[in-house]
Amino acid sequence: MTSITIHGLNDPLERLIREKAHHDKTSLNKTIKTLLSEALGLNSFVPKNYKEEFLDLCGIWGVAEGKEFTANTQEFSEVNDEDWK
Repeated sequence: MTSITIHGLNDPLERLIREKAHHDKTSLNKTIKTLLSEALGLNSFVPKNYKEEFLDLCGIWGVAEGKEFTANTQEFSEVNDEDWK
């Protein structure tokens, strides 16, 4: 496998590559190879781990929260015949 050196990266490009590597928790080398492969159409589908992207929105309800949610949304389970006339 060949190594390639890239000279003269401008500051914004370097910063964005470093930020992506940090966000994806990968090395700069792997990040650059992935970006090049995607740009050239070699990785047309790269599955994502969506769980990690939504961790800040996830959580676990306790029994009390589950009961409260069920009680507060009960009316959405009922069909009002007047709505269908």
